[in-house]
Amino acid sequence: MTGQGTGGFAVAGADPDEAERRIQQWAQGFADKAQRYREVQAQTEQLRLSASSPDGRIKVTVRADGSVTNLEFTDKIRSMAPNELAAQILSTMHRAQADIATKVGETMQETLGDEDQQTRSMMLDNLRERFPEQPEDEVEEETSSKWDAPADEEEAPAPTAQPTPPATPSASIPPAQPKKPRFEDEDDDEFGPDFDPLRD
Repeated sequence: MTGQGTGGFAVAGADPDEAERRIQQWAQGFADKAQRYREVQAQTEQLRLSASSPDGRIKVTVRADGSVTNLEFTDKIRSMAPNELAAQILSTMHRAQADIATKVGETMQETLGDEDQQTRSMMLDNLRERFPEQPEDEVEEETSSKWDAPADEEEAPAPTAQPTPPATPSASIPPAQPKKPRFEDEDDDEFGPDFDPLRD
């Protein structure tokens, strides 16, 4: 029927060759766009985003999909409580992930320009939802060097010094010596040195 062509690209009175050329251009445009998106994908896969804790003890590196690629510590973590270390690792990881949407958006802008803004906006909104930015006050609160431990994990107060009790008298008295047996020819302690058994 006159005016109809493949895919609706032909119009009334149009040359069939012209319609075919337009179809090829349309297909090539999709191929070019697909190639640009493949380039964006390759570039985003190479993205690495890092963040450090405020005291510099912890550094976390993540990919554009949010997964952790590297975790670095300094020797200072030896003095950290386990719950404090875990909290700072998570907080630092979230800070690194918070920049994902921004970096992916910059990569897409460099490769795609102003093309396909609606699709890009949907993708970036999804990334922002998955990896939200952290307000500064929350960052400072979560990465504070002082943490409130749960009630059951609070450290017991240091015991106060107790006075040393005085030594008992028995501690200074030597143990009693065993009593020696008495013999008949030994002087009795109850008699004086002038005792004479033959005296009337």
